[in-house]
Amino acid sequence: MPKSNILPPQTQDELMQRCQILAGKTLGQIAAELKVDVPENLQRHKGWTGMLLESYLGADAGNQAEPDFIGLGIEMKTMPLNSLGQPKESTYVCTVSMRQSGDLVWQDSWVRRKLSHVLWVPVEADPNIPLAERYVGNAWLWQPTEEQDAILKRDWEELMDRIVLGEQADITAKEGEYMQLRPKAANSRILVKGVSAHGEQEFINPKGFYLRTSFTKLLLLTA
Repeated sequence: MPKSNILPPQTQDELMQRCQILAGKTLGQIAAELKVDVPENLQRHKGWTGMLLESYLGADAGNQAEPDFIGLGIEMKTMPLNSLGQPKESTYVCTVSMRQSGDLVWQDSWVRRKLSHVLWVPVEADPNIPLAERYVGNAWLWQPTEEQDAILKRDWEELMDRIVLGEQADITAKEGEYMQLRPKAANSRILVKGVSAHGEQEFINPKGFYLRTSFTKLLLLTA
């Protein structure tokens, strides 16, 4: 997708004003304003919706290890909704290195930085609706409550402990209350270096942290 000429919002209020303008538009309308082609579907264009909305709102992080709106410290996450208006899928947070020393703490983790202040943007994702005709809903800002942060921290620590102990190949998506660890690759043939429980190098599928739909459903209800 071509780089947007839209300048980053300078304040949180400016960002939310842009979100108000965005709400109620279809992806096709937004793409037309940005002079971007709409793909027929998302099978070969995973992440297209998020990139389109980031461009429209003026996100400036690109591929940098920074929140999407660098100056505001705000990360943007789309929330695809099914025909019932509920989260359709788990939300990707970030990848995780399969070689961890155990020195990292939750407060300094990239996961926590990503989730410390999030702009949630709901988008229709019913497969029966053509991509260009899907509407964008009302966005809202979210910061974890103390209770939510504590549970996310517990999930992260338990999963990271497994990785440090070399048990990453055995981690399943069933682990974690709010956050899970799942493969993050186009197919199972993609492998990265990890360390086994015996301290030996092994190749496993890359993994990423994801927020469960049961958690994002709670966020949607309290938005």
